[in-house]
Amino acid sequence: MSKKKADKRRAVIVEGVRTPFVKAFDDFIELNTIELGALTVKELLRRTELPYNEIDALYWGSVVFIGIAPNTAREIVFEAGLPNHVHGMTVTRACTTGLNAITSAVEAIERGEADVMIAGGSDSTSNAEVPLPQKLIHLAAPFVFGKAKGMSDLIELLPNLMPLQELIPRKPEIAERATGKTMGQHCEEMAQRNQISREAQDEFAVRSHKRAAKGFEEGRLRREVMTISHNGHSASIDAFVRGDTSVEKLAKLRPAFSRNGTLTAGNSTGLSDGSAAVLLMEESKARALGYTPKAAFRSWRYVGIDPHDQLLMGPAYAIPKALDAAGMTLEDVENVELHEAFAAQVLCVLKMLGSKAFAQERLGLDRAVGEFDPEIFNVYGGSVAIGHPFAATGARLALTAANNIHLDGRANSLVSICAGGAMAVAAVLEAV
Repeated sequence: MSKKKADKRRAVIVEGVRTPFVKAFDDFIELNTIELGALTVKELLRRTELPYNEIDALYWGSVVFIGIAPNTAREIVFEAGLPNHVHGMTVTRACTTGLNAITSAVEAIERGEADVMIAGGSDSTSNAEVPLPQKLIHLAAPFVFGKAKGMSDLIELLPNLMPLQELIPRKPEIAERATGKTMGQHCEEMAQRNQISREAQDEFAVRSHKRAAKGFEEGRLRREVMTISHNGHSASIDAFVRGDTSVEKLAKLRPAFSRNGTLTAGNSTGLSDGSAAVLLMEESKARALGYTPKAAFRSWRYVGIDPHDQLLMGPAYAIPKALDAAGMTLEDVENVELHEAFAAQVLCVLKMLGSKAFAQERLGLDRAVGEFDPEIFNVYGGSVAIGHPFAATGARLALTAANNIHLDGRANSLVSICAGGAMAVAAVLEAV
């Protein structure tokens, strides 16, 4: 982990940019994760005017992969026109992926492996590949890869094609393999267990939308978001942001995951496509090139928890670990960027952070971790309003946190993300 010491290298965030997070299967359906990533990288380099030959490597996150090009990072190097010497490493760790790419790049810089790196993530749910049924693959394999070619072989195959419904491609599975439940179903259980009401969730969602809308109106988010154009369509703000929404409007929506549930499309993140990237440099290198560092990483921790016991509660475990590694308590934190998978998930995490019983029974602490000041928490909205292209969210949060430190004069910022597979990450960024 990185703590500033006079005799050690320190990686810093110099700049960052992201696409607007757009609705999946809509106007930008033809842009895949590689193309979205390349657009962001090129815009980042245009804004910073960094000579391409200064870049050592690109670390990139992806969750929804393109089967014929699994090393998304290297493909983005080619697509963006970067020099061949820029090697690419692809990272994947569910919703923490984008931040994982960044912390991996920080480690590489601080080990002395590189001086200048680009890191981030992109995903296009619109281009998720629909897998063929295993039965069809097994039946067709002898014809595609083996010796079976003749009519007699085909005749022998025909009886095995029944029933035909077993051969029809189905949409990709979104349930957790370990539990058989979707994240929405897991969150419904968490909301019930922690007594999080529908009204509280809708109020939180409205807060997220209004703060994000204000962020665009005041120009703060506009400086982070580039304009993308494709096939006559253009976008420069996130597609899901609704500054005019209200608790009354959200109350009319039906439950999304359970007939009598409290989670709806209005208080959950929507399916979205997008990309986000940051430019990282060794601090002395950044200053030598004339750049002003925005922030550095003081600590981070990744955790895994029991998938059968509140699968999305990971941040409540990761946050105290990252704070301890940074030598801090929650009272020392001046800004918080917390991923909003669902309004209920955030409210459950906040409740457990403020619970002495949870701290004692689950964390081995004497007292509760603490409570966030609403004035420093997701100041410019969160994923419920902004959207959540899986691998891009971590980079978005790191970029916003760095800007909050640099532009608002904050000493630090705490970032945390829950993830599928019952995982989470928390990181502390600090002023340089």
